[in-house]
Amino acid sequence: MHEVALVESLLQSVQEHIHDSGATGRVRRVEVIIGRLSGVVPEAFRFAFEVLSPDVLGPGCELVIRETAALCRCRQCGAVSELTEMILFCPRCQSDDVLIEGGRDLLLQSIELDEEADPGSSGARKTDSNSGCPGGEG
Repeated sequence: MHEVALVESLLQSVQEHIHDSGATGRVRRVEVIIGRLSGVVPEAFRFAFEVLSPDVLGPGCELVIRETAALCRCRQCGAVSELTEMILFCPRCQSDDVLIEGGRDLLLQSIELDEEADPGSSGARKTDSNSGCPGGEG
């Protein structure tokens, strides 16, 4: 289950982004993008996050997973189809002259913090990171 290693890298990236930004507070929410052809099983990734994140980020951190599709673009007939699995031919004309676009991402999209109590603070801060997790494509 390589998702455990990916989540460990994700948690390290979250900590680094927080440190580099100078932000403080509890991590409320982490949003990731997982491509359907990335080889990452979202349910296994979520399970590993639920097991590992409390020790690193504290309890109660929400994980939001957005899955992105891949596209198959046929160079023969021009058809563009959304893929749910890796195929090596065009679904319309069966040509093997296809280009697979996207769907292999594993990105840390954003981190949302509960800021430590400041008299004028709204209480939440979102940090967009849009960076690839170590060990993932993106």
